[in-house]
Amino acid sequence: MALEMDKLGRTPGDEAFRREDVKGTRWEATYAGALSFMRRKYTRDLAGVDIAVTGVPFDQAVTHRPGTRLGPAGIRHASAENAWGPIYPWGFDPFDTLAVVDYGDCFFDWGRKEAFPDTLEQHASAIIATGTEMVTLGGDHFITYPLLKAHAKKHGPLALVHFDAHRDIEPDGGGRIDHGTMFGYAVREGLIDPHKSVQIGIRTSFLGETGMGFRIIFADEVHDKPAQELADIIAKKVGKTKAYLTFDIDCLDPSAAPGTGTPIPGGLTYHQAASIIRKLTNINFVAMDMVEVSPPFDHAELTSLAASALIGEYLCLKAWQKGARATPMKD
Repeated sequence: MALEMDKLGRTPGDEAFRREDVKGTRWEATYAGALSFMRRKYTRDLAGVDIAVTGVPFDQAVTHRPGTRLGPAGIRHASAENAWGPIYPWGFDPFDTLAVVDYGDCFFDWGRKEAFPDTLEQHASAIIATGTEMVTLGGDHFITYPLLKAHAKKHGPLALVHFDAHRDIEPDGGGRIDHGTMFGYAVREGLIDPHKSVQIGIRTSFLGETGMGFRIIFADEVHDKPAQELADIIAKKVGKTKAYLTFDIDCLDPSAAPGTGTPIPGGLTYHQAASIIRKLTNINFVAMDMVEVSPPFDHAELTSLAASALIGEYLCLKAWQKGARATPMKD
């Protein structure tokens, strides 16, 4: 691939810091240079920005293996592998249509765990107040709770499209910072409408859990049905309600995503998950997060690579909704 000069006569490299615009892609070596998500510009200037990618390196709510505090760095590192042009099978580069930046990480005091939820909620509120949408890199799954608080303030009760091995509605006495209970809180507080929400890939159950109105698509159902049928079930449930997409990487089978805190056999393949997301084109998503990537338990970056690629699928979905279409391949 030729190293083309930019309009200022520069060769490519370290685009995370050197790029001037927030659209388009300029190739640079996947194995070198400053790392941001998909080589997007590192900035907190959100003027004209469609989506801000931000990291939340928090894993103090886990029930099993820690390590997801390293998830944002792992996902950014793996994303360089695919930061060079059109994404298959969409046939276009989403960054030609969407202005996307890397906003950096949410800073919090690890010694003040009790202050973390408010800190993240304020971090998210500052971003979405500008009209910019969010893609958040976790971190354990508890981070979705303060993110939902911030988004519900702006949009009202949201539909939750939730990919996971676990439902995360375990009953408790209230007030816990726990990655297994927070969606029960979110329902009770009116942050999400369970009657418009779907949980996909579930293959665990806990004593005391109830349906709460969610449509549950168990992993076996995913394995038995084509992606279009599953996407139709999700779209029918969500309807016109604004939706939040949260993807716990343990929704994927451990063979595809070993680097996570609570791996459960029997999960989805990357292809199954991506195929469903690609077909959700008529859902009005306002945000996405990718959580529970734990690089210390990963092998050959399999999990981080899957996570970064699934975010790429979401960005293509958003670009498609904004009018992006494949460029016909030349003979």
